[in-house]
Amino acid sequence: MSVTVRVPAKVNVQLAVGAARPDGFHDLANVFLAVGLYDEVTVTPADELRITCAGPDAGQVPLDRTNLAARAAVALAGRRGIEPNVHIHIAKDIPVAGGMAGGSADGAGALLACDRLWGTGASRAELLAICAELGSDVPFSLVGGAALGIGRGEQLTALEAGGTFHWVFAMAERGLSTPAVFREFDRLAQGREIPEPVASEELLAALAKGDADALAAAVSNDLQPAALSLFPELADTLEAGRGAGALAALVSGSGPTTAFLAPDAEAARKVAEVLRASGTCRAVRAAAGPVAGATVL
Repeated sequence: MSVTVRVPAKVNVQLAVGAARPDGFHDLANVFLAVGLYDEVTVTPADELRITCAGPDAGQVPLDRTNLAARAAVALAGRRGIEPNVHIHIAKDIPVAGGMAGGSADGAGALLACDRLWGTGASRAELLAICAELGSDVPFSLVGGAALGIGRGEQLTALEAGGTFHWVFAMAERGLSTPAVFREFDRLAQGREIPEPVASEELLAALAKGDADALAAAVSNDLQPAALSLFPELADTLEAGRGAGALAALVSGSGPTTAFLAPDAEAARKVAEVLRASGTCRAVRAAAGPVAGATVL
Protein backbone atom coordinates (compact mmCIF):
# COMPACT_ATOMS: atom_id res chain seq x y z
CA MET A 1 0.00 0.00 0.00
CA SER A 2 1.16 3.51 -0.74
CA VAL A 3 -0.34 7.00 -0.52
CA THR A 4 0.47 9.84 -2.92
CA VAL A 5 -0.21 13.50 -2.17
CA ARG A 6 0.06 16.32 -4.69
CA VAL A 7 1.09 19.66 -3.21
CA PRO A 8 1.45 23.06 -4.92
CA ALA A 9 4.02 25.81 -5.10
CA LYS A 10 3.23 29.29 -3.85
CA VAL A 11 3.85 32.85 -4.83
CA ASN A 12 3.82 35.72 -2.35
CA VAL A 13 1.71 38.51 -3.80
CA GLN A 14 2.58 40.57 -0.75
CA LEU A 15 5.42 39.97 1.70
CA ALA A 16 5.61 42.67 4.36
CA VAL A 17 8.47 42.15 6.82
CA GLY A 18 8.81 43.63 10.28
CA ALA A 19 11.95 44.26 12.29
CA ALA A 20 13.94 41.33 13.66
CA ARG A 21 12.44 39.95 16.88
CA PRO A 22 14.53 38.91 19.91
CA ASP A 23 14.22 35.28 18.76
CA GLY A 24 15.73 36.19 15.39
CA PHE A 25 12.51 35.74 13.44
CA HIS A 26 10.54 38.55 11.79
CA ASP A 27 6.83 39.27 12.01
CA LEU A 28 5.28 39.03 8.57
CA ALA A 29 2.15 39.91 6.68
CA ASN A 30 2.37 37.32 3.96
CA VAL A 31 -0.32 37.02 1.28
CA PHE A 32 0.08 33.59 -0.28
CA LEU A 33 -1.37 32.29 -3.54
CA ALA A 34 -1.02 28.59 -4.38
CA VAL A 35 -0.15 28.03 -8.04
CA GLY A 36 -0.30 25.02 -10.33
CA LEU A 37 3.27 23.77 -10.13
CA TYR A 38 3.32 20.58 -8.08
CA ASP A 39 5.46 18.09 -6.25
CA GLU A 40 4.04 14.63 -5.62
CA VAL A 41 5.01 12.88 -2.40
CA THR A 42 4.46 9.11 -2.14
CA VAL A 43 4.89 7.19 1.11
CA THR A 44 5.17 3.40 1.30
CA PRO A 45 5.76 1.15 4.33
CA ALA A 46 9.46 0.30 4.77
CA ASP A 47 11.90 -1.19 7.28
CA GLU A 48 13.31 2.25 8.06
CA LEU A 49 12.85 5.90 7.11
CA ARG A 50 14.23 6.47 3.62
CA ILE A 51 13.90 9.32 1.12
CA THR A 52 14.35 9.36 -2.64
CA CYS A 53 13.77 12.17 -5.10
CA ALA A 54 13.48 12.50 -8.87
CA GLY A 55 12.87 15.40 -11.21
CA PRO A 56 14.43 18.79 -12.01
CA ASP A 57 17.13 19.78 -9.48
CA ALA A 58 16.60 16.53 -7.55
CA GLY A 59 20.32 16.42 -6.87
CA GLN A 60 19.96 19.50 -4.66
CA VAL A 61 17.35 17.89 -2.40
CA PRO A 62 18.70 16.49 0.91
CA LEU A 63 17.94 12.79 1.32
CA ASP A 64 18.47 12.62 5.09
CA ARG A 65 16.45 13.59 8.15
CA THR A 66 17.01 17.28 7.54
CA ASN A 67 14.51 17.08 4.68
CA LEU A 68 11.18 18.58 5.74
CA ALA A 69 9.36 15.52 4.40
CA ALA A 70 11.39 13.30 6.73
CA ARG A 71 10.90 15.71 9.63
CA ALA A 72 7.14 15.64 9.03
CA ALA A 73 7.07 11.83 9.18
CA VAL A 74 9.17 11.82 12.35
CA ALA A 75 6.97 14.49 13.99
CA LEU A 76 3.70 12.67 13.29
CA ALA A 77 5.13 9.28 14.28
CA GLY A 78 6.46 10.74 17.52
CA ARG A 79 3.03 12.03 18.46
CA ARG A 80 1.56 8.56 17.93
CA GLY A 81 4.36 6.58 19.57
CA ILE A 82 5.26 4.68 16.41
CA GLU A 83 8.40 4.37 14.30
CA PRO A 84 8.51 6.50 11.12
CA ASN A 85 9.33 3.49 8.97
CA VAL A 86 8.36 4.71 5.51
CA HIS A 87 9.93 5.21 2.13
CA ILE A 88 9.20 8.79 1.06
CA HIS A 89 9.57 9.45 -2.66
CA ILE A 90 9.39 13.02 -3.92
CA ALA A 91 8.57 13.61 -7.58
CA LYS A 92 9.98 17.12 -7.78
CA ASP A 93 8.61 19.78 -10.13
CA ILE A 94 8.66 22.86 -7.86
CA PRO A 95 11.96 24.74 -8.22
CA VAL A 96 14.51 23.94 -5.52
CA ALA A 97 15.73 26.89 -3.39
CA GLY A 98 13.55 29.13 -5.51
CA GLY A 99 11.37 31.00 -3.02
CA MET A 100 8.30 28.97 -4.02
CA ALA A 101 8.12 26.79 -0.88
CA GLY A 102 9.10 23.53 -2.56
CA GLY A 103 10.62 22.11 0.61
CA SER A 104 7.65 23.24 2.65
CA ALA A 105 5.33 21.64 0.11
CA ASP A 106 7.15 18.34 0.52
CA GLY A 107 6.81 18.57 4.29
CA ALA A 108 3.07 19.17 4.08
CA GLY A 109 2.68 16.45 1.47
CA ALA A 110 4.58 13.88 3.52
CA LEU A 111 2.61 14.77 6.64
CA LEU A 112 -0.76 14.27 4.97
CA ALA A 113 0.43 11.10 3.21
CA CYS A 114 1.74 9.54 6.43
CA ASP A 115 -1.46 10.48 8.25
CA ARG A 116 -3.46 8.56 5.64
CA LEU A 117 -1.00 5.65 5.43
CA TRP A 118 -0.90 5.13 9.19
CA GLY A 119 -4.57 5.97 9.78
CA THR A 120 -3.65 8.29 12.62
CA GLY A 121 -6.92 10.21 12.43
CA ALA A 122 -5.16 13.50 13.09
CA SER A 123 -7.45 16.51 13.02
CA ARG A 124 -6.86 19.40 10.64
CA ALA A 125 -5.84 21.51 13.63
CA GLU A 126 -3.24 18.93 14.71
CA LEU A 127 -1.83 18.67 11.21
CA LEU A 128 -1.58 22.46 11.00
CA ALA A 129 0.14 22.58 14.40
CA ILE A 130 2.76 20.09 13.20
CA CYS A 131 3.16 22.11 10.00
CA ALA A 132 3.82 25.27 12.03
CA GLU A 133 6.51 23.43 14.02
CA LEU A 134 8.20 22.40 10.77
CA GLY A 135 8.41 25.86 9.19
CA SER A 136 6.68 29.14 8.45
CA ASP A 137 5.46 28.21 4.94
CA VAL A 138 4.43 24.62 5.66
CA PRO A 139 0.90 25.35 6.95
CA PHE A 140 0.00 27.19 3.74
CA SER A 141 1.29 24.30 1.64
CA LEU A 142 -1.26 22.11 3.41
CA VAL A 143 -4.13 24.59 3.01
CA GLY A 144 -3.49 26.13 -0.42
CA GLY A 145 -5.85 28.56 -2.14
CA ALA A 146 -5.21 32.13 -1.03
CA ALA A 147 -4.40 33.11 2.54
CA LEU A 148 -2.90 35.77 4.76
CA GLY A 149 -0.15 34.53 7.03
CA ILE A 150 0.88 36.56 10.08
CA GLY A 151 3.33 35.90 12.91
CA ARG A 152 6.15 34.08 11.11
CA GLY A 153 3.62 33.46 8.34
CA GLU A 154 2.23 30.32 9.94
CA GLN A 155 -0.97 31.85 11.40
CA LEU A 156 -3.32 31.63 8.45
CA THR A 157 -6.58 33.30 7.48
CA ALA A 158 -8.20 32.12 4.24
CA LEU A 159 -8.77 34.85 1.67
CA GLU A 160 -11.34 35.18 -1.08
CA ALA A 161 -10.00 35.07 -4.63
CA GLY A 162 -12.54 36.16 -7.21
CA GLY A 163 -10.82 34.72 -10.26
CA THR A 164 -7.80 32.97 -11.71
CA PHE A 165 -4.48 34.80 -11.93
CA HIS A 166 -1.92 33.87 -14.58
CA TRP A 167 1.76 33.82 -13.65
CA VAL A 168 5.11 33.17 -15.27
CA PHE A 169 8.07 32.09 -13.14
CA ALA A 170 11.69 32.47 -14.18
CA MET A 171 14.18 30.19 -12.43
CA ALA A 172 17.61 31.63 -11.75
CA GLU A 173 20.99 30.07 -12.46
CA ARG A 174 21.69 29.59 -8.76
CA GLY A 175 19.84 29.49 -5.47
CA LEU A 176 19.51 31.93 -2.61
CA SER A 177 19.52 31.06 1.08
CA THR A 178 16.41 32.34 2.85
CA PRO A 179 18.33 33.03 6.11
CA ALA A 180 20.95 34.95 4.11
CA VAL A 181 18.25 37.09 2.49
CA PHE A 182 16.75 37.92 5.89
CA ARG A 183 20.22 38.80 7.22
CA GLU A 184 20.70 41.12 4.26
CA PHE A 185 17.26 42.63 4.93
CA ASP A 186 18.40 43.36 8.51
CA ARG A 187 21.67 44.86 7.27
CA LEU A 188 19.90 47.13 4.79
CA ALA A 189 17.37 48.14 7.46
CA GLN A 190 19.97 49.29 9.98
CA GLY A 191 19.17 52.79 11.21
CA ARG A 192 15.67 52.77 9.71
CA GLU A 193 12.34 52.55 11.50
CA ILE A 194 10.64 49.37 10.26
CA PRO A 195 6.82 49.62 10.34
CA GLU A 196 4.63 46.82 11.59
CA PRO A 197 3.77 44.53 8.70
CA VAL A 198 0.14 44.73 7.59
CA ALA A 199 -1.74 43.39 4.60
CA SER A 200 -2.58 45.91 1.89
CA GLU A 201 -6.31 46.61 1.74
CA GLU A 202 -5.98 47.44 -1.96
CA LEU A 203 -4.30 44.11 -2.62
CA LEU A 204 -6.90 42.11 -0.69
CA ALA A 205 -9.68 43.88 -2.58
CA ALA A 206 -8.03 43.17 -5.93
CA LEU A 207 -7.61 39.53 -5.01
CA ALA A 208 -11.25 39.25 -3.97
CA LYS A 209 -12.42 40.84 -7.23
CA GLY A 210 -10.14 38.75 -9.42
CA ASP A 211 -8.78 42.00 -10.87
CA ALA A 212 -5.31 41.33 -12.31
CA ASP A 213 -4.59 44.99 -13.11
CA ALA A 214 -5.44 46.13 -9.59
CA LEU A 215 -3.46 43.24 -8.10
CA ALA A 216 -0.45 44.18 -10.22
CA ALA A 217 -0.59 47.71 -8.84
CA ALA A 218 -0.56 46.41 -5.26
CA VAL A 219 1.93 43.51 -5.21
CA SER A 220 5.01 44.06 -3.06
CA ASN A 221 7.90 42.19 -1.49
CA ASP A 222 9.96 43.76 1.29
CA LEU A 223 12.66 41.11 0.77
CA GLN A 224 13.20 42.08 -2.87
CA PRO A 225 15.90 44.74 -2.20
CA ALA A 226 17.83 42.20 -0.12
CA ALA A 227 17.51 39.52 -2.78
CA LEU A 228 18.68 41.95 -5.46
CA SER A 229 21.58 43.04 -3.28
CA LEU A 230 22.79 39.44 -3.02
CA PHE A 231 21.88 38.52 -6.62
CA PRO A 232 22.01 41.72 -8.75
CA GLU A 233 21.46 39.81 -12.01
CA LEU A 234 17.83 39.27 -11.04
CA ALA A 235 17.19 42.89 -12.03
CA ASP A 236 17.83 41.89 -15.67
CA THR A 237 15.24 39.12 -15.45
CA LEU A 238 12.68 41.48 -13.91
CA GLU A 239 13.29 44.03 -16.66
CA ALA A 240 12.95 41.39 -19.39
CA GLY A 241 9.59 40.29 -18.02
CA ARG A 242 8.30 43.85 -17.76
CA GLY A 243 9.43 44.48 -21.32
CA ALA A 244 7.51 41.39 -22.45
CA GLY A 245 4.24 42.86 -21.21
CA ALA A 246 3.93 41.53 -17.66
CA LEU A 247 1.56 43.57 -15.52
CA ALA A 248 3.86 43.16 -12.52
CA ALA A 249 7.31 41.70 -11.88
CA LEU A 250 8.71 40.79 -8.50
CA VAL A 251 11.02 38.42 -6.69
CA SER A 252 9.03 35.47 -5.32
CA GLY A 253 9.47 35.30 -1.54
CA SER A 254 13.16 35.23 -0.65
CA GLY A 255 14.01 34.43 -4.28
CA PRO A 256 15.76 33.86 -6.52
CA THR A 257 12.75 32.83 -8.65
CA THR A 258 11.11 35.88 -10.20
CA ALA A 259 7.35 36.06 -10.73
CA PHE A 260 5.44 37.87 -13.47
CA LEU A 261 1.70 38.52 -13.42
CA ALA A 262 0.03 38.43 -16.84
CA PRO A 263 -3.50 39.51 -17.81
CA ASP A 264 -4.45 36.12 -19.26
CA ALA A 265 -3.09 32.74 -20.34
CA GLU A 266 -2.10 33.91 -23.83
CA ALA A 267 -0.21 36.90 -22.47
CA ALA A 268 1.52 34.61 -19.98
CA ARG A 269 2.63 32.39 -22.87
CA LYS A 270 4.15 35.40 -24.64
CA VAL A 271 5.93 36.60 -21.49
CA ALA A 272 7.34 33.10 -21.03
CA GLU A 273 8.61 33.02 -24.63
CA VAL A 274 10.43 36.33 -24.23
CA LEU A 275 11.97 35.31 -20.92
CA ARG A 276 13.21 32.01 -22.38
CA ALA A 277 14.92 33.91 -25.19
CA SER A 278 16.33 36.63 -22.91
CA GLY A 279 19.29 34.69 -21.56
CA THR A 280 18.57 36.05 -18.07
CA CYS A 281 17.31 32.79 -16.50
CA ARG A 282 17.79 29.03 -16.80
CA ALA A 283 14.15 27.91 -17.06
CA VAL A 284 10.67 29.39 -17.32
CA ARG A 285 7.29 28.01 -16.23
CA ALA A 286 3.76 29.32 -16.50
CA ALA A 287 1.11 28.49 -13.90
CA ALA A 288 -2.22 29.81 -12.70
CA GLY A 289 -3.71 30.14 -9.25
CA PRO A 290 -5.21 29.85 -6.78
CA VAL A 291 -5.26 26.06 -6.62
CA ALA A 292 -6.02 23.61 -3.83
CA GLY A 293 -3.44 22.71 -1.19
CA ALA A 294 -2.11 19.24 -0.37
CA THR A 295 -4.45 16.69 -1.97
CA VAL A 296 -4.47 12.90 -1.72
CA LEU A 297 -4.47 11.41 -5.22
